[in-house]
Amino acid sequence: MNSKLLYIEDNEQNFYLVSFILTIRGHDVIWAKDGQAGIAAAVRDRPRLILLDIQLPVMDGYAVAHAIRANPELDATPIVALTSYAMPGDRDKAFEAGCTGYVEKPIDPGTFAEQIESYLCAAPEDCRSP
Repeated sequence: MNSKLLYIEDNEQNFYLVSFILTIRGHDVIWAKDGQAGIAAAVRDRPRLILLDIQLPVMDGYAVAHAIRANPELDATPIVALTSYAMPGDRDKAFEAGCTGYVEKPIDPGTFAEQIESYLCAAPEDCRSP
């Protein structure tokens, strides 16, 4: 499974860890460092899945998810909130904003790729490891 993924994340170390794990699995990971850049990258690059930090500069992840969902060409693209926000109600708020999934940081490197790939599976054959 080789998919283009967009990770909207302002922390360079978080990006490199996630990118490393997913690149090993054959994915191409694009990086956007803030919400506006993330929306532009989503429109330009048409990723198969978007990983979205919630606490971002310029505009927060909730606003980014709303903006992506408002674009008919991106409406079906899965958005997975990848965030350290873990207070009661944060998960619900992410889903209300338009996120498809929610993964808390810190991630578990042993299971992270499978977690993310589960959002890419339209059919069982889509989920086979490279």
